[in-house]
Amino acid sequence: MAKKVVEHLEEFYQYYPTVVVVVTAHSGNKDNAMAAAWHSAISRDPPLYGVAITPTKFTFKLAMESGEFGINFLPLDKAHVIASVGGSKGEKIDKFETFGIARERGIKTGVPLLGDAYAAYECRIVEHNKSLGDHDWVVGEIVAIHMDEEAFTQDQLLNLEGLNPALYMGRDRYVAPDKGSLRLVERPKG
Repeated sequence: MAKKVVEHLEEFYQYYPTVVVVVTAHSGNKDNAMAAAWHSAISRDPPLYGVAITPTKFTFKLAMESGEFGINFLPLDKAHVIASVGGSKGEKIDKFETFGIARERGIKTGVPLLGDAYAAYECRIVEHNKSLGDHDWVVGEIVAIHMDEEAFTQDQLLNLEGLNPALYMGRDRYVAPDKGSLRLVERPKG
């Protein structure tokens, strides 16, 4: 297989597709939401979740002021919501009103959670690593999980028979997993 080598990077999308989330935050009387493809679970005990956010983003400002943020997982049929909040500026518009996004308040935090999310995490910031390139890594302890029980199997795996999660391909393109490609692979014992 012939491979191309690129040394001078401006963009790189080889790690996609990935589940994209909507990060939400609240401070004072302001709510905001932004799209984020760079996020990850970090620890089970305590339950920690991290997200990379550009410090110039309004959502970042609100999260730093309040010490809280939300992580919202949306299905593919709501990709337009992800693209809308990702392509607009919260300092200039109320994204929830402008795009008709249903929201509810967290039970442990003040963060807005998206009504169409099949799962959402309420997080309290426990760590903030500055200056990791053009993004900061913000880590929150998950203090509450909201989930549509029908979106998950009995063993808490995403139910691909009833839900298409929004997978981001880069450059405003979204895709769903091929349900027929799901495989259980037994690990070798040894």
